[in-house]
Amino acid sequence: MSVAFTKEESAETASETQLPDRPISEHPNLVTGAGLKKLQDALREAERAYETTQGTEDINERRRLGAIPLRDVRYYTERVRTAQVMPDLVATDVIAFGSVVTLRRDDGRVQEYRIVGEDEADPKAGSISFASPIARSLMGKSVGDVVGFLDKEIEVLRIG
Repeated sequence: MSVAFTKEESAETASETQLPDRPISEHPNLVTGAGLKKLQDALREAERAYETTQGTEDINERRRLGAIPLRDVRYYTERVRTAQVMPDLVATDVIAFGSVVTLRRDDGRVQEYRIVGEDEADPKAGSISFASPIARSLMGKSVGDVVGFLDKEIEVLRIG
């Protein structure tokens, strides 16, 4: 029988389907309660996606199909394990993790962002990571403070 018709389960084939881990930030894994739930949901979804691939008969195809979900399982397992749920804010006099901040940019635009964990940040939806440059420059500021950011000025209008 020709080699072309045999299934090769070599270490070389396996290594071709083993993706490198997703990078994990060097910052502490601070999350809101909702952020932890999102991480747990993402982990369950990745586990389901991986389980679905395990029904594939051809081992090489199974490895190929399972590579991304398995990488995601490793990532989300680590993020859930290291998550540090931050308590809800009590005071709103200074900007901190979890604050909702209303800002006025020097061009007059008014924007509102919530400062959250890295995995839950979505600037288009109004949330930014606590580790982002803009959030780091705002931490500890109060209403009325003006912060220089990228050669522009940002005024803190409200903290919630």
